[in-house]
Amino acid sequence: MQSSKQILITGSAGLIGSEAVRYFTQLGWQVTGIDNNMRADFFGPDGDTSWNLQRLQTDCPDYQHYSLDIRDRPSILKLLAEQKFDLIIHAAAQPSHDLAASRPFDDFDVNAVGTLNLLEATRQYCPEAVFCFLSTNKVYGDAPNKLPLVELETRWDYGNPEDYGGIAETFSIDQSKHSLFGASKVAADVMVQEYGRYFGMKTACFRGGCLTGSAHSAAELHGFLAYVMRACAEGREYKIYGYKGKQVRDNIHAYDVCALLHQFYLHPRCGEVYNLGGGRGNSISVMEALAKAEQLLGKTFHTTYVDQNRQGDHICYISDLTKIKSHFPHWQITRSLDSILEEMAVLHRARSN
Repeated sequence: MQSSKQILITGSAGLIGSEAVRYFTQLGWQVTGIDNNMRADFFGPDGDTSWNLQRLQTDCPDYQHYSLDIRDRPSILKLLAEQKFDLIIHAAAQPSHDLAASRPFDDFDVNAVGTLNLLEATRQYCPEAVFCFLSTNKVYGDAPNKLPLVELETRWDYGNPEDYGGIAETFSIDQSKHSLFGASKVAADVMVQEYGRYFGMKTACFRGGCLTGSAHSAAELHGFLAYVMRACAEGREYKIYGYKGKQVRDNIHAYDVCALLHQFYLHPRCGEVYNLGGGRGNSISVMEALAKAEQLLGKTFHTTYVDQNRQGDHICYISDLTKIKSHFPHWQITRSLDSILEEMAVLHRARSN
């Protein structure tokens, strides 16, 4: 028997959005998505998500798609007035540090104003809905770089034992360099919290690290792990930006993200914040990722080292998952780093045949 539950997913042809479409379709939900493929505008052909939308429409025939821009306030208000949603997953964003600096108005209008449009439309027309916002660990700016670090052979790591588990939600977002992208996401993040605390809505910010998977339309400016695999598979030159290529990220598969969002729907809270990543077990440095890609794809990288790191970039970032595991004890990481990389490798091998 089909569920009558309805979900709205923004950025539905992107990485998290498309995974959410599949995840909730399999649960029998009625799934509506918003995506105007602005990623192609931001990143060119590499960022084009039309291939992923076509797959979704083939695999999920009941999926309802709207090519709407979340900056279009009247259209967003109209959609939520006409359809009553039980869950809203807001994954649409301008996700690049570098692009934000060159297109600050577009960055802020998409990330901050677009989020406000969705929150207010939800408050007016679906106030009981659960609202999940895909925020970013860049809300902490470069403050994590101030932690004592040690340099190992292939990566940087935390120097103090108390930091071993990673960055917790209590870490300050103030007095740091965020990049304009980080600042626009801070604005959205705080607004999502405020709609929860001020209006009593069931909202949460999921401050993602490296969210990944084979559905990622990866470009040089966004999509670390997927772009490493893409560059290796296609024989592209890979630029390493600063920190000796030893900068570390923790990676989480889009499926595990969706499973957590589902848990929050089942056990919602008002104005919550969670740091979301793969944790230490799924952490990897740029150097280590390049070596893994070469090993899996049987190819040799062409790399160039750029001594200047990206503005506001993290040297070592690992998400502390203690709070998530405390609030949602039935949730766990199901996709290891090795399985994620193998999934991507299978995709690229198939494309090369």
